[in-house]
Amino acid sequence: MAEAKVLTQQEVHEIYASYMNDEHIKKVDYAFEYANRLHNDQKRKSGEPYIVHPIQVAGILADLHMDPATVISGYLHDVVEDTDSTLEDVEAEFGKDVAGIVDGVSKISKIEYKSDTERLAENHRKLLLAMSHDIRVIFVKLADRLHNIRTLSALREEKQKRIASETLEIYAPLADRLGIMKIKWELEDTSLRFLDYEAYHTIAKSMQLRRQERLDIVEQAVENIEQSIIELSLHNVEVYGRPKHIYSIYRKMHDKHKDFDEIYDLLAIRVLVATVPDCYAVLGAIHARWTPMPGRFKDYIALPKANGYQSLHTSVIGPAGRPLEVQIRTHEMHQVAEFGVAAHWAYKEGNFNGADVQNTDQQKLNVIQGILELQNESSDSDDFMESVKGDLFSDRVYAFTPKGDVFELSQGAGPLDMAYTIHTNVGNMTTGAKVNGRIVPLDYEVKTGDIVEILTSKTAKPNRDWLNLVKTRRARNKIKQYFRKQDREENIEAGKNILADYLTENGYNAEDLMCEETADKAREKLHYHNIADMYAGLGFGELSPQGVANKFTEELRARIEEERLAAEQKALFEDNETVDVKQHSHKKKGDERIVIQGIDSMLVRLGHCCTPVPGDVVVGYITKGRGVSVHRTECPNLRAAEEIGERLVEVAWENPAGEAKREYDADVVVIGENRGKLLNDVIRTVTNTTKSMNSINGRVDNNNHAVITMTVGVRNLEMLEHVMDTVKNIKDIDEVKRTFK
Repeated sequence: MAEAKVLTQQEVHEIYASYMNDEHIKKVDYAFEYANRLHNDQKRKSGEPYIVHPIQVAGILADLHMDPATVISGYLHDVVEDTDSTLEDVEAEFGKDVAGIVDGVSKISKIEYKSDTERLAENHRKLLLAMSHDIRVIFVKLADRLHNIRTLSALREEKQKRIASETLEIYAPLADRLGIMKIKWELEDTSLRFLDYEAYHTIAKSMQLRRQERLDIVEQAVENIEQSIIELSLHNVEVYGRPKHIYSIYRKMHDKHKDFDEIYDLLAIRVLVATVPDCYAVLGAIHARWTPMPGRFKDYIALPKANGYQSLHTSVIGPAGRPLEVQIRTHEMHQVAEFGVAAHWAYKEGNFNGADVQNTDQQKLNVIQGILELQNESSDSDDFMESVKGDLFSDRVYAFTPKGDVFELSQGAGPLDMAYTIHTNVGNMTTGAKVNGRIVPLDYEVKTGDIVEILTSKTAKPNRDWLNLVKTRRARNKIKQYFRKQDREENIEAGKNILADYLTENGYNAEDLMCEETADKAREKLHYHNIADMYAGLGFGELSPQGVANKFTEELRARIEEERLAAEQKALFEDNETVDVKQHSHKKKGDERIVIQGIDSMLVRLGHCCTPVPGDVVVGYITKGRGVSVHRTECPNLRAAEEIGERLVEVAWENPAGEAKREYDADVVVIGENRGKLLNDVIRTVTNTTKSMNSINGRVDNNNHAVITMTVGVRNLEMLEHVMDTVKNIKDIDEVKRTFK
């Protein structure tokens, strides 16, 4: 796949200047200047100036002919997260619309989560809900993700795979559901390149090897279709070959277990015409010239996709006996096919009013309605995201009611899923179903084109076994809601007992902790509307006892930890290495002894908490009965000591740069990419620089980074800095710094 061109600011300016009026051009230009000033001196992981990223995002949006507020938000989408600018600043400079979009795109960064997975789910939930209020949020986010994935090679392999996987799970399906194929295809192809490099290049190479052969057949097919259209006397017609996308071929090979040679629709033609009748006229001409392949015709004009996509699809035995796919649509349909929902928000005639975005037919978009419904029905962020991926972003089937209404369902859905899609009451009163006039079991899998009749009775009630029959989260949540309401009082009481037992078993005072104030804070953290609902969820089994107990004990555990750290801090001042000044009173020049201003012959201790070495700027702390404890001035333990200023004394190394006759321990932390042999490389490098390595430990943090802590012996600060600089030069090391205990 060809690399996308990196646009200059001038090129982006020319794109939006080609369709905006002077007033709007001036506003967008100012947004660039504002972003450029704030991102000044910032760099991306690739090493390029950070402003390159906002320029590319704005360029992608301008290429979609987005309105001024959206393009401005493209320039500003990172300023709140990565600079000193606030949302209030953005609103003051650019208005409420732009501030709302920027806020929607910004990640959640001020909340502590148990895991990266929980943080990611909450970020996605925020994004999707912001999109449901102003769909321009997702246009900016898709443009942001598109440029990020274009530059993915600058990141570590682990992060490449995580972002590519997230893109295939969330962003490409979202672009698909909104019909923005132009972005969807590039997101998919680029993600595949990082997730399955071998498969990507195998398909790309296979396509390249037969490229000329395909071009010859496509060229012949285009000539044949153009000749047929001439005979129809149609006007404003465009016929061209279109390249197949690598990911779509990969999916067909992977899902249907086919070889590359067995993929029929590698050859594809697109025909754009003026009117809907012209579409069907061209279809007839193509079928008259070539034999259509059975089961390969789809009429998305009569039955559009949920994202508004309309087109006729047919596969025929084309020139040289090779299968050929043809898509036929009007020019207007093609705009929607390429840009989807974005086509309806495109800037027109220089008089765009941003408020129009929220006053159009946005509520007609099934994807928006679906997101709002799933939010109301989900218990937490993970459940919400699983619902979105399972119900909204899965492959779709389209079924009819006997009255001719069309309902879109996720693939694999059954009659119960359709019943709950129609209405909750219809689902709750279901007794059976007919498909195409015949009674079917409730585990029947609905197929596109089925006419599904839901049989109901006013006296019918849901069955708990239905939870094993339905495929969509929506239907499953509706069934769970029914039983929660039926057993609500019992579940509330059971939830309280479960929590009390769990707290008691783990050594807490359940009666004190389960007060209304603590319960309300826990309820808020668990995203429940009221305390009773939270207890009912625990009693029903929707929440785990440990998860709820963690919320109830969070503040108490924080206080206990704070007290423990304070006690440790106090102990650190009484546990220091002793250096008796009297023992060094007759040493020669070059001695490393510590001089205490105005005090002679006093016991001196080097703080273990900050491991000072000759050359460090240090300060002394007079302990109770244990002499002077010496610390680096930046030692965090001195914060407590500073409250008693009279116990601090000035100290200094007598000859900090001299060659010390002993070695001093220094604690260092090394952070880098979690790869094989990294620890060995660090050990080898350090032992080649200083012979004294007193301890070393390695672990992997929550971000999958390698964290190596070690204590090395050095004679002075200069030697320590040399050791640290040498370690920094090891491949895949991101940071080396001194640490504190």
